[in-house]
Amino acid sequence: MSVVPELLSANERYAASFSKGHLPMPPGRKVAILTCMDARIDPAKALGLEEGDAHVIRNAGGRASDDALRSLVISEQLLGTTEIVVIHHTDCGMLTFSNDDLRALLAERLNADASAIDFLPFRDLEQSVRDDVASIRRSQLIPDEVPVSGFVYDVHSGRIFPVE
Repeated sequence: MSVVPELLSANERYAASFSKGHLPMPPGRKVAILTCMDARIDPAKALGLEEGDAHVIRNAGGRASDDALRSLVISEQLLGTTEIVVIHHTDCGMLTFSNDDLRALLAERLNADASAIDFLPFRDLEQSVRDDVASIRRSQLIPDEVPVSGFVYDVHSGRIFPVE
């Protein structure tokens, strides 16, 4: 059974008292946050952000993929963000498989060839943060003066910890 009717009903309730239509497009805190799509993570609550404060870019693993970089560039160049924060998290699903594992699964289940796709799994959580921070810093599309910092969010405590 589809969850769409529940989502539509919830949206009706939300829209009935909606009062945020005046917010400007650029984020008020001038920060872009790259983090995981994991449903256990609510970056706004965890970081004390309100609607309109930040651009939150989410994907599997919170990885600095080409598409994430596209969003970061638009955020920084066109919408005025001046800082980038990368947040990965403990107990991440991206730690549980390899590219070969997922490619084999897709071949078996869907008879699909995913050999050209890097799903960006990782084995070392803190190193994945370092890698993504370094990747963003190396990009010619993000100015050197834009600070890029990395953190790990602990899904059991709700705390974030810096990764050097």
